[in-house]
Amino acid sequence: MIDAEKKAPSRPDNSYTVFHGGLVKKKTLSRRAFSFISPGFVWSLIFLVIPCLALFVVSFTTRGDYGQIEWTFTWENMKQLAGFGFFGWSADNLLIVWRSIVVAVVTTFLCVVLSYPLAFFLASRPDKTRTIWLALLLIPFWTNLVIRTYAWFLALAPNMPLAQLLQNIGAIDPGQPLYPSTFAVYLGMISMFLPFVALPLYTAVEKMDWALVEAAHDLYAGRWRVFRHAILPQTMPGLSVGITLTLVPAMGMFVVPDMLGGSRYMLIGNLIQQQFGTSRNWPLGAALSLVLMLLTLSALMASRRRELKKEA
Repeated sequence: MIDAEKKAPSRPDNSYTVFHGGLVKKKTLSRRAFSFISPGFVWSLIFLVIPCLALFVVSFTTRGDYGQIEWTFTWENMKQLAGFGFFGWSADNLLIVWRSIVVAVVTTFLCVVLSYPLAFFLASRPDKTRTIWLALLLIPFWTNLVIRTYAWFLALAPNMPLAQLLQNIGAIDPGQPLYPSTFAVYLGMISMFLPFVALPLYTAVEKMDWALVEAAHDLYAGRWRVFRHAILPQTMPGLSVGITLTLVPAMGMFVVPDMLGGSRYMLIGNLIQQQFGTSRNWPLGAALSLVLMLLTLSALMASRRRELKKEA
């Protein structure tokens, strides 16, 4: 009897269900749901799935003699990415990937450290002046990235106050600018990504329940314990968003390291740009992009898993 029921052909579901206070056929409801999600599905298919699939396929193709793509599939790009080349094994590519991760993590950490006091400062401003302070944070963010990076060229020039101060105390040679250097790269990266962390944190600080902070003070908790047990849990949603918005694009950044770090400071973004540009090695560039996407997805999945653990 049970087997006969299992083998019976499925009929269209014409039963009714309650939707927004009315009775609606389940079949009609499914059709409506499909019409709602279909634009997003088509958008994701065209602008996300197809480009990613193309990148995946190209990463296994061969570079032609004149830089064209030859549809001969090979593992050579992956081997080259791992460091195996014509002259043997080299750790250069792996070092570039590792350096990109380190720069992204350090940039995110510094942005978080600077954003907490900035978010509290913005949230404590009177309503009349708060808009002005927010505009001061956002106006540089709206400016083109290349223009902002050129502004750092002027600020770090040898005749500017910061460079002259370091020249006077002997930290750098007379007449020397502060770029290209690691310091200049981090300065440019922090100025680029600081609003991505500060704004979500500011939103979280505005919604904080200050009674919990006062209760922690009343129980004689130190500053660190007040931050850890009363402030950090309440600002964690904004912090998670800020970290994701900073860490993911920071790993693929190439404009700031290229301009403020010089040719000596190559990250994975610079390497990808070089392969798709002057080197005309699109298969290797696609393989590097694939690695960057996997790193990005890993960071997002780790962040999501941590959020799910906290919700559970």
